[in-house]
Amino acid sequence: MDEPPSQILLEVLFSGQSLFYIVSGIILVMLLIISALISGSEVAFFSLTAKDINQCKESEDPKDHKLVDLIKRPKLLLATILIMNNFVNVAVVTLAAFVAWEIVGTRQLDIVATSVLTALTTIILLFFGEVLPKLYATPNNLKFSKTTAPMLKVLEVILRPISVVLMALSNIIESRFEKKGYDISVEELHHALEITTTNEETTEEEKDILRGIVNFGTLTVKQVMKSRMDITAFDTEMDFHDLMDKVNKSGFSRVPVFTETIDKIDGILYIKDLLPYIEKDETFDWKSLLRQGFFVPETKKIDALLRDFQEKRVHMAIVVDEYGGTSGLITLEDIIEEIVGEINDEFDDDDIPYDQIDDNTYLFEGKTTLNDFCKITEESPSTFEKIKGESESLGGLLLEINTKLPSAGEKIYFDKFVFTVVAVDMKKIKKVRVFIKKENEQEEAQD
Repeated sequence: MDEPPSQILLEVLFSGQSLFYIVSGIILVMLLIISALISGSEVAFFSLTAKDINQCKESEDPKDHKLVDLIKRPKLLLATILIMNNFVNVAVVTLAAFVAWEIVGTRQLDIVATSVLTALTTIILLFFGEVLPKLYATPNNLKFSKTTAPMLKVLEVILRPISVVLMALSNIIESRFEKKGYDISVEELHHALEITTTNEETTEEEKDILRGIVNFGTLTVKQVMKSRMDITAFDTEMDFHDLMDKVNKSGFSRVPVFTETIDKIDGILYIKDLLPYIEKDETFDWKSLLRQGFFVPETKKIDALLRDFQEKRVHMAIVVDEYGGTSGLITLEDIIEEIVGEINDEFDDDDIPYDQIDDNTYLFEGKTTLNDFCKITEESPSTFEKIKGESESLGGLLLEINTKLPSAGEKIYFDKFVFTVVAVDMKKIKKVRVFIKKENEQEEAQD
């Protein structure tokens, strides 16, 4: 008796070889789906904005909390994603090879069959496991991240032993590269900056900000600070009446307070702390309102000081020299001005600290910092690096070059600069006229 066609079809489908193909096909599809989810999550998680993360923090959905927990450890998350993605891809290739062996009937595939299998598997993995999921995840990053967060959380726990080992190895390699580094000078960065900002769309203000960013990590506190000669400070011996008079005239919101000499700073007086007591008489103990001062060495980099200001929530630091004496004062405004330029308020002196007589000639005060001098004349700070010694002012530079205090009218020559001392007293150079030779003038002088 002949078997019905439906029974014959079932026997064929569920025979050993056919069952292998069906199961293998299902597994391959599942592996491709997992690969797509893993690849898409890499783009989705690492393109989340701060707003998206804050939204998830405030949410009560457990998926959102898992997402936040994953993004807190980005290196571990990335390691989990990459490890799982490689496992899945290897599994797809291996299973595809087994299926090909069964189809051909031998495990000795020829070159043509191997090439076709490799090309086909690569195309399928790239298209369905990489390109499509990433194209979808990019505009739908938050939704995609929430979907894959529970799966990645489980995988993070399972793959942690491997992830930790790989992260440790990567940290060792990274530290070796960091130690080696790249020896790129500030001059090369400035040259690159000039090349990349030659288009007309870049304004001079934008160029100045970019130059400030390039120089920012190289500047020390000593190069930017206000010197001790220019510090406004109050003596603890003043009574409250005299103090209020000085406060009104100074226009500062924070002022250092010293005992006997400015080298003995007791603390910082915040003017806002005086407001509740302005009606007090002259015997009021205003010194009880002092806040602890923040002291930094001259050699500290201003980028590190900026981080300290942010962490300690202070806006002013007293700069001390190697002997513990007060060298100067630096504020948050001084640091920011190194990037964005001068910030003037209603209390700032409107007088320009220099005069430009013509294209080649300037008149500077001797106390002008070399950092400001270089910014005004658009000269590289490295020009004076070898000769300036410990000096950070224009007057100090001229003393280093001349080795003695010059007299009024004396000229000092260095490179393309002609410094003429305009005013000098018994202790310091007060005013200097600076003439800068242009390139053609230097060539003529050499000829």
